[in-house]
Amino acid sequence: MESGPAIFAGTVFALFGAGLLTWTAARLHRREPVAEGVSRIASAALASLAGLASLAAGVWCLMRL
Repeated sequence: MESGPAIFAGTVFALFGAGLLTWTAARLHRREPVAEGVSRIASAALASLAGLASLAAGVWCLMRL
């Protein structure tokens, strides 16, 4: 009964994390800013940490099934 919400949440977290990491890598590859008005290194590090945390949360949700 509770596997449906866990699958949904895990999928959403995993897709968001993968998308954020891909977007961050694409911006850095083109030497474009990740966030306006913020240091490139700081914004890339924060976006990467958020992407990894979201990806890890998605994997955690899917592993609890």
